[in-house]
Amino acid sequence: MKITNEQFTLAANTIRCLCSDMIDKANSGHPGAAMGMADLASVLWLKYLNIDPKDPSWAGRDRLVFSGGHASSLVYALFHLAGVGDLSMEELQSFRQFQSRCAGHPERGLMPGVEVTTGPLGQGIAMGIGLALAAKKSALNNRTWVFCGDGDLQEGISHEACSWAGAMKVDNLILVYDSNRITIEGSTSLSMADDTAKRFASYGWKVLECDGHDYASIDRAYRKALRVEGQSVIIIASTHIGFGSPNKHDNADCHGAPLGKAETALVKQGFGFDPEKLFYVPQEVYALFSQRSAQQHRLANRAKREAKASGAAVPKVATKEELLASLPKFDSSKNIATRSACGEVMNALSSLAPELIGGSADLGPSNKTILKGAGDIVAGDFSGRNIHFGIREIAMTAIVNGISAFGSWRGYGATFFVFSDYCRPAIRLAALMKVPSIHIFSHDSFYVGEDGPTHEPIEQLAAMRTIPGLALFRPADANETAYAWVAMLLNLSGPSCLLTTRQDVPVLSDVTYEGVSRGGYIIWQAGRQDENTTLFIASGSEVSIAIEAAKKLWDVERRSVRVVSMPSQGLFLAQSCAYRESIVPEYMTRRVIVEAASRFGWDRFRLDHKKTVFVTKDDFGASAPYKVLAKEYGFTAENVYEKARAI
Repeated sequence: MKITNEQFTLAANTIRCLCSDMIDKANSGHPGAAMGMADLASVLWLKYLNIDPKDPSWAGRDRLVFSGGHASSLVYALFHLAGVGDLSMEELQSFRQFQSRCAGHPERGLMPGVEVTTGPLGQGIAMGIGLALAAKKSALNNRTWVFCGDGDLQEGISHEACSWAGAMKVDNLILVYDSNRITIEGSTSLSMADDTAKRFASYGWKVLECDGHDYASIDRAYRKALRVEGQSVIIIASTHIGFGSPNKHDNADCHGAPLGKAETALVKQGFGFDPEKLFYVPQEVYALFSQRSAQQHRLANRAKREAKASGAAVPKVATKEELLASLPKFDSSKNIATRSACGEVMNALSSLAPELIGGSADLGPSNKTILKGAGDIVAGDFSGRNIHFGIREIAMTAIVNGISAFGSWRGYGATFFVFSDYCRPAIRLAALMKVPSIHIFSHDSFYVGEDGPTHEPIEQLAAMRTIPGLALFRPADANETAYAWVAMLLNLSGPSCLLTTRQDVPVLSDVTYEGVSRGGYIIWQAGRQDENTTLFIASGSEVSIAIEAAKKLWDVERRSVRVVSMPSQGLFLAQSCAYRESIVPEYMTRRVIVEAASRFGWDRFRLDHKKTVFVTKDDFGASAPYKVLAKEYGFTAENVYEKARAI
């Protein structure tokens, strides 16, 4: 399919006008980047991008990510012209409106063809690297193309992620850098003096450059990029923000505000379009994209037939029964840290979950998240399952999201829980995308001990619980840890998070998979269960303390007691009213709530302030042996018993 420069120009200018019309009608949006990248996107789509517009989920496709998600109007214009998702002109006209598929930033799951949700700058780059890695693991002969801008490269995540990709020689990744040198406040020179070419060369990337508005220059750069082996590629494309706008060209004013009808009319007039025609597409442009879509569809069908002929295996998903049957048995006479139990469980289940790949931010031996005998992913060799991310928490988490978003793999990442603050933006995006990535955090409380308050999470647990759609588990012992892993592997509707202890904790009796998977259950009780019962609610390492205190209250004073283990507050609250009432009945108003973290969020379980006591931690920890800290902070069975006696 031969396309002339005149045809590329007409296609790109049509896209620019569509973008401006969308944004003007919505009175909201970002025309500058969309207009600046239109030439780069047109050449890629019409000549190089290996996708099937009629089947946007085809496994063998190239992946295309717009890390600068604010340029979403460009994405929707391309999809409309190419017929992706049958995106109509009427839908373009509903840009940024309630329940429109043309959302303000591209959203995975809302619009077919959107690989990952982007908008928080830099994360699209890291997720693109995860997509590229997953493709290498799948032995696909495809490319991941990521469009990014100055803002993406200013974000720290881009440094972390691109450094890692260069070290690993992820050579199916092409980063197209829209270098327009403008951000919201003005010229990038206000805050940026990087030499991007030298920076990426130092990472081990192949650096190419082009004029982002010259079709021959763009074409040469894309062709060279496709020939590179053993290196990731960045194409530094010199562009002009708001290209074609007489008064806002190269001006920060067009970054995040509509051009306005008068300026858009001037843009159209300059391109030879009728200024009075809104949302206009020349038939020649529709024909051009239709012809290209038919060609892409034919090439994709050929690739699908070849893949079917090769007998490519589809991984079998293990059932709940198979996973439960493969769990290790833990000796109830011994204490074991849940981080150690986590490692045992992961390795016991790894053969049933061959899709599970991931690693730690340089803390594998501490997190206990290494898959034994599974091999490592190293520079140029992607056959292993263990990934060494280095000390790059947010890049790790976003790369893991990209791996999981690919579809054939389940990515996991791990670090200390206090560093979840670095990971949180990417975990939030995983929840928004409903991507089933897995995030493991060891050293989950002040029991970290001697490392002191910088390494002792306090408020992180409450903060993580506020993320909608995140299945978070803080298991009480080795058995709850095992059941949490089964629940996480079966959870394909969103991300999961597992918190584990540094210190040894008792292996408990009466732990059930149903109880863990439903977020909360009765783990021990004694006496008549009525309005006089003292109800203990605890999570994680404090469950054993609560049980010990409850047993003393029963043994010494014959007060009826109930202990509820609540490994997942969010899952418990999502259960039916009947189930919640059966576990935490309203008539049990005497309550003792125990957790080695902030009290924030637990007051929802308090019915009577005079009859509810909290044993929580609402200030920072200290540096000392953890047993000393537990005594000083009141996390002992004796103190919990005395608190219970008081009500």
